[in-house]
Amino acid sequence: MAEKLSADEKLKLMRHSMAHVMAEAVLEMFPTAQIAIGPAIDNGFYYDFELPRQLVAEDLETVTEKMKEIIKSDRTFVRTEVSREEAREKFKDQKYKLELLDSIPEDETVTLYSQGIFTDLCRGPHVESTKQLRTDSFKLMSIAGAYWRGKETNPMLTRIYATAWENKKDLRLYIEKLADIEKRDHRRLGKELDLFSMHEEAGPGLVYWHPKGARIRQVIEDFWRSEHYKNGYEMVYTPHVGKSWLWETSGHLDFYHDGMYPPMVMDKADYYAKPMNCPFHIMIYNNSKHSYKELPFRWAELGTVYRYEKAGALHGLLRVRGFTQDDAHLFVTPEQMDEEILKVLKFSLKMLHSFGFQEIKAYLSTRPEKAVGELAKWDAATEALRKAIEAEGLDYDVDEGGGAFYGPKIDLKIKDAIGRQWQLSTVQFDFNLPERFNMTFTDRDGLEKRPYMIHRALLGSIERFFGVLLEHYAGAFPAWLAPEQVKIIPVGDNCFDYCKELEDKLRMEDFRVSADVSSDHMKVKIKNAQKDKVPYMLVVGEKEMESGEFSVRLRTGKQQQWGDYDAFVKKLHSIVNSHQIEL
Repeated sequence: MAEKLSADEKLKLMRHSMAHVMAEAVLEMFPTAQIAIGPAIDNGFYYDFELPRQLVAEDLETVTEKMKEIIKSDRTFVRTEVSREEAREKFKDQKYKLELLDSIPEDETVTLYSQGIFTDLCRGPHVESTKQLRTDSFKLMSIAGAYWRGKETNPMLTRIYATAWENKKDLRLYIEKLADIEKRDHRRLGKELDLFSMHEEAGPGLVYWHPKGARIRQVIEDFWRSEHYKNGYEMVYTPHVGKSWLWETSGHLDFYHDGMYPPMVMDKADYYAKPMNCPFHIMIYNNSKHSYKELPFRWAELGTVYRYEKAGALHGLLRVRGFTQDDAHLFVTPEQMDEEILKVLKFSLKMLHSFGFQEIKAYLSTRPEKAVGELAKWDAATEALRKAIEAEGLDYDVDEGGGAFYGPKIDLKIKDAIGRQWQLSTVQFDFNLPERFNMTFTDRDGLEKRPYMIHRALLGSIERFFGVLLEHYAGAFPAWLAPEQVKIIPVGDNCFDYCKELEDKLRMEDFRVSADVSSDHMKVKIKNAQKDKVPYMLVVGEKEMESGEFSVRLRTGKQQQWGDYDAFVKKLHSIVNSHQIEL
C-alpha cells in the first residue's frame, strides 16, 4: 500500500509517525506528562503537552537524542481497534485523550497506535516501523505555548515544533530557506534600516512611518496615483468615521461587528471608524442622478481604515489594525462589464510587474450556495472574469463556490524572490451594496436600473504591500524605490565642500542623495552605505574634483564608469524613470 502513495502522502505519513516518536521521547523524560495532539503539518509536525515544568532549549537536544534511539530500535507501529471502555481504561490518567475520545462520533471505530511501550489515540495511518524513519532528516525547531483546542479559556500547553524531510539534503535546504526568510523578515529589516516602528504602549497594530520608510511610501503612492490617472480613474477622499446608519445599511454591523472598533457617541448618534471605504464611495455616487452616458465611473482612494484584529493575529505590517487600502470602485452598466474587467486585470498586472513581480497566478472564485443577485448576473460576471484571465494568458485555478455571497472574484497571487506566494490584487463583483443603497442610473430606454459595482485593489494595502516588497528585496530596493539613491563619499576633508555642492545639485535633479561628511574613515563610510543598502555611491577625491568624472560604486561592490556629471545625471534619470529593477 505504501508504494501506491504519492511523495507528499509518504512525507505526511512519515511526519505523523515522527510526532508519535517525539511524544514517546517526551514521556520518557516526563512520565507524568499529559499528552494532547500531534499532527503532521506543512514542513513538519508538532505535539502538545502539559508538562511539570517549562522546557528550555537544551531539552530539545535531549528529546532529539531519545528520538534517534527510538528510531534505531526498530519499533513496529501496531494498530488496534478497541471499545470506548477499553480506551477509557487505557487513558484513564490522560485527561486530554479522554476529552478527545468523547468527541469521536459514536458510529466511528476507536483505534490506537502503539510503538514499543507508547500508545496513542489515533486514526493513523503510520509507517510500519520506526526503522523506516531517518535520524538525520528531522530537527526540533522551537518551543511555543498553545491553548488546548485553540481556546483562550482553556489551559496553556507546551508545543514542540519540528521539521522532517525525506532526506538530509532536503532538511538542509529547508533550514537554509528558513535562514533566508529570517534575513528577509520585514520587522527586522524595518528596524535595521530605520523604516518604521510599532509601539505597543501607544496602541498595538498601528504603524509609525519613519522618514526613510515614508520616502518609499510616498514614491509608491505617487506612482499609484499617476498610473490611475493614466488609466481613467479619478481620486476621491472620504471621512475616517461615519454614522451607524452607513454600517447598518451596508450590513457591516451584522456581519463584521467584531472586526470594527467600538462606536464613538457624538450628537446622540453612534459613529464608527470605517473598516472599509465602499459605503463612502456609494454616498458620492448617490449624491446625484446618473445616466448611462456618464458611466463607467472609476473612483480610487488611498483610504485609511481601521479593523479591530485580535492581538494574537497581529504580525508586523502584514496584519495591522490601521492601514491604507489601495482601493477603487467601478460603477458600470452591464454592457461595459467585460471591457472594464479586462482593463482592471491589465492594470493590475502592469502594476505588479512594475514592482518586479513576474510570477503571477490567478484564482477565480465562483457562486456559493447562499448568494444574493440573479443567477444570470452571476453567470455573466463570472464569465467576464474568466475571459479576462484567459485573454491575459494567466495560469489560474477555479475555486468552485468560493466567492463571497455578494459576487464572484479574481485574486492574483505573486511569487516573491524565494518562491513564497502572496495574495495582492483582488477584483470583486458586488450585487449586494447597489441593492442595499438603492443605487440607480437612467438607461438608454429611460428606465432606472442598477449599476454593477466592482471592488478593486491592486496592491491590497500600502502597509502589507510594503512588508511584502521589503521581504522580496531583502531591503535592497531598486533605485526608483530606494529611500536614498546616492551616497556621496569624500576621500578627505578637502573634498567636503565640493561634495556638499554636488549633493545640492543632485537634489535639485530630484534625486534622493546625501554626502557623508562625518569624521569616519572612507572605508567605514562605504561600509555604512552598503549596510543601508544605498544603490549608488560616488567616491570623490581630488582626481574626481579636477576631472568632473565619477567612478560609481554599486552597493554590490562592483565599480562602473558613468562619465562626467551630466552623463551620470542622464543615466540615473533613465534608471529611475523607467522603474528599472536591476542596478
